[in-house]
Amino acid sequence: MRGATASVDGAAASTRHVAVEYSSDVEWAGHLAEFVRAGLAAGEQVHYFADATDPGLVTRTLTRSGVDAASALRGGQLVVVTADETCLTGSRFDPDAMIGLWREAVDGAAAQGFRGLRAIGEMSWGGRDLAGAERLLEYELRIHHEVFEQLPLTAGCFYDRRLLAPDELAVLARAHLTRSGAAVRDGEPGLAVAPLAGPPGFRLSGSAGYESRRVTASAAAALAASPAEHLTLDLSALDHMDVAALAELARAVRRRPYDTPVRLLDAPPALHRIG
Repeated sequence: MRGATASVDGAAASTRHVAVEYSSDVEWAGHLAEFVRAGLAAGEQVHYFADATDPGLVTRTLTRSGVDAASALRGGQLVVVTADETCLTGSRFDPDAMIGLWREAVDGAAAQGFRGLRAIGEMSWGGRDLAGAERLLEYELRIHHEVFEQLPLTAGCFYDRRLLAPDELAVLARAHLTRSGAAVRDGEPGLAVAPLAGPPGFRLSGSAGYESRRVTASAAAALAASPAEHLTLDLSALDHMDVAALAELARAVRRRPYDTPVRLLDAPPALHRIG
């Protein structure tokens, strides 16, 4: 189904890549059953990529929630595997390889006669000392435009608050345009980055300084890797950007394979002065 056009406009894509937060097994079970039930009813193939959860518990929880998981498994409509068997195979996590795997999985679902692909991925591995885990934010930023705007895919990124540091979770959750079960936090991250819902690009908000170097690096990596010829950086919600952050983004622009300039939207006066 590569090149499919149904439900791949920007607005639809923003609702099909969801950050799902939970703090208990009960919350997890509720999100799980709702998400899977909707996919089965829509005639989609549903994949669950487990990390901290035993795959057997996934199917047992679905059954207790009234979902005929056994029948869906037999018919190939439900697939439950571990992240180690799929996105974490190899020596390190690689966003480019994972984007390619999504395309293969969508094509595979279409070849089996399903109307699309729906996936749940447990993202707890992002908090482990795993090679490539530092690229998780870059990946979350890129897949809005590179995957969800192009493919009939709906995905829930399941974030267990018990397994991720609050500040790290806040940044990762903000990289999604749709969030479910979002926690009420004392404060937002110092710097947040999200894809734009319309033209290809990213929106930076908050303060890009010393404390947010890792976030800036992820934004720069996503900027450099984007296959879109024309990109926009929305800086209207940016309060501050120091020279080092500006230089990081400037280097990313130079690494892009296009001569077209990156459009800066509503850059604050301080940024113009730095430039």
